[in-house]
Amino acid sequence: MLITTTHNIEGKKITQYIGLVNGEAIIGANLVKDFLASVRDVVGGRSGAYEQGLREAKSLAIKEMIDQAQRLGANAIIGVDLDYQTIGGNSSMLMVSANGTAIVFEEH
Repeated sequence: MLITTTHNIEGKKITQYIGLVNGEAIIGANLVKDFLASVRDVVGGRSGAYEQGLREAKSLAIKEMIDQAQRLGANAIIGVDLDYQTIGGNSSMLMVSANGTAIVFEEH
């Protein structure tokens, strides 16, 4: 599955626009883990535990989007956009969403 943030694929002819596909992943913040991450894991203003959690959530959202596109018969997703948003009253959860347009392009 070809995935791109652009709205076309250089040198390829798009033969069908299938439609919008998306995937979401929500990661919850564990208070103890958060506290320990802030105390022990911050190096140079970065938190490895948070970064790993974000990478995992992003991967899950993209995988869900790809799975949806494959079920619809697409061989690519164009115009991909990733969004991050905190949710919940205490902002203890982070939602990562991946959105794009599923297409079929000619494979020569």
